[in-house]
Amino acid sequence: MSFNNLPVKLAIMNAVHDLPVLVARDEGFFKDEGLDIEFVSTPGMAQVSSSHTVQFDSVFERPLDSVYNEGGIDQFRMCEWGIVKRAVEAEAGGLRSRKIVSLGASMSKFAIAVNPESDIYEPEMLKDKPIAVTPNNGSHFVTLKMIEGFLAKTHVKVTNAGSMPQRIDALKNGKVSGVSLMEPWISVAEKEGLRILMEAHSTRAEAAGDDLDGPTLAAIFRAQAKACEVLADDPTPYVHYFINETGGRLDASDFRHQRLLHAAPQPYTRERWDDTYNWTVGWDMTMANASYEEIVDNRAFE
Repeated sequence: MSFNNLPVKLAIMNAVHDLPVLVARDEGFFKDEGLDIEFVSTPGMAQVSSSHTVQFDSVFERPLDSVYNEGGIDQFRMCEWGIVKRAVEAEAGGLRSRKIVSLGASMSKFAIAVNPESDIYEPEMLKDKPIAVTPNNGSHFVTLKMIEGFLAKTHVKVTNAGSMPQRIDALKNGKVSGVSLMEPWISVAEKEGLRILMEAHSTRAEAAGDDLDGPTLAAIFRAQAKACEVLADDPTPYVHYFINETGGRLDASDFRHQRLLHAAPQPYTRERWDDTYNWTVGWDMTMANASYEEIVDNRAFE
């Protein structure tokens, strides 16, 4: 199955987002579904090679978003809140449309880490202290989700210190009080003696353009669902994707694969939209007055 007689261009970024896609590719599950797929790699903040610090005025200037806007990607996934923000603001700004087409397959953890020598032992102790995140990406949203039960909004201070390895360095150098990390960098932080203060699972969402039809999306999601079954049985043959992102700072034996969690993509419900979108607007992280009907399209499940 191809897309307009051309391969479907699927994004691959950080393994924590895209492991089911990588496994489905490696195990031939996309081919089993009759799909013709071109895999398009884009830089991610979990990769040790990433040098960019996301100092972009708009999320749409970032690497994956730029490639999508120019037609170089047909379908991608990232943190749920990031997809919500991009889908809403692209619609409002007249950019290439991207609809939320599923709740994603990856639900791996994010964590807030601090220096072991610090006097920060609980989330409340981060009051008015800078926590390094990727602005308007998963580490930002999940940090707010985790900490809002402990601190009032006015006392939550987030900042940008670059990629995952760059922010670990910033923490060790005392430039920030805490850092928000995803795997494999939580495992790196543990190996290097940092204190994990709190952690939580974070779900991805899947996005696609209006011209990618429902049956093709359904086939993509079936392939991912098969990969999730493989990962549930034993993820260890695939942890090398995470190890490679660290550039030698982690061995396979150091990686906490127990943090990985995957499940088949599923429809993005109105209740999920109401909860997630209203929360995002409440933190002033996207614009108000978007609707479920405008932004969500569960055509793969119809």
